[in-house]
Amino acid sequence: MKLLRFGKPGKEKPGVLDHEGRLRDLSAHVADIGPEQLSPKGLAKLAKLNLEKLPLVRGKPRLGVPFVGATKFVAIGLNYSDHAAETGNPIPKEPIIFHKTLSCMQGPNDEVMLPKGSVKTDWEIELGMVIGSRASYVTKKNALSYVAGYVLANDVSERAFQMERGGLWDKGKGCDSFGPVGPWLVTSDEVPNPQRLSMWLDVNGERMQSGSTKTMIFDCASIVSYVSQFMTLLPGDLIITGTPPGVGHGFKPPRYLKAGDVMSMGIEGLGEAHQQVVKYKAA
Repeated sequence: MKLLRFGKPGKEKPGVLDHEGRLRDLSAHVADIGPEQLSPKGLAKLAKLNLEKLPLVRGKPRLGVPFVGATKFVAIGLNYSDHAAETGNPIPKEPIIFHKTLSCMQGPNDEVMLPKGSVKTDWEIELGMVIGSRASYVTKKNALSYVAGYVLANDVSERAFQMERGGLWDKGKGCDSFGPVGPWLVTSDEVPNPQRLSMWLDVNGERMQSGSTKTMIFDCASIVSYVSQFMTLLPGDLIITGTPPGVGHGFKPPRYLKAGDVMSMGIEGLGEAHQQVVKYKAA
């Protein structure tokens, strides 16, 4: 299934794409796409629905984050060998874990706002895993059974905040609007091998990133198992898994985002997203 949420911010309804890619309204069957629906029991219940009998949604409504209920937004750094090389960093011996703020999560096509004082805001297309079952100290062999589905994500990053302001990477990772997710959550049964997905990102129509999840240093199963050794993962939690080469910081000279730029990106089977960059504006 391809699960999603549509509507104005804060008023999204649950939805699903039918077999012809048409948007159907799920709100008569579930209140939202949250931890209960992401559990094995919840997904099995949704899978029994006759999608062709659900109400069609007309037009092209805004899409929100395709699920709710996350308690953590975990990210893995430098997880592609060629990306580590372009940033001048050694290959990690263990996964690098950092956190993005839950408040930075937003719909896949919402505007990305440059934070106040930003000079080095950058793009990073990533594969995301959404947890469906409570995971603590899980083995690599069983790790993917805890994943409800996969999503496209953009780990927007302010490099000056991240690298030049001291302390943790988190400073440059969790700014408002720095976590576009979606368009859909594709359930695990439709992604039999998450290590064989092509991915790309363009800025203003120019290809910047082109890669495949097969070049990850630590694969998806290893990541879920590893992270679960340090924190209990709960249904609705999101883990993003690193980015292939082609980030702006890796160019010589570096290239960073400016107001008016448009990022377009996609992952095989997980859809596409488009985000326009805008200047900082106070809430």
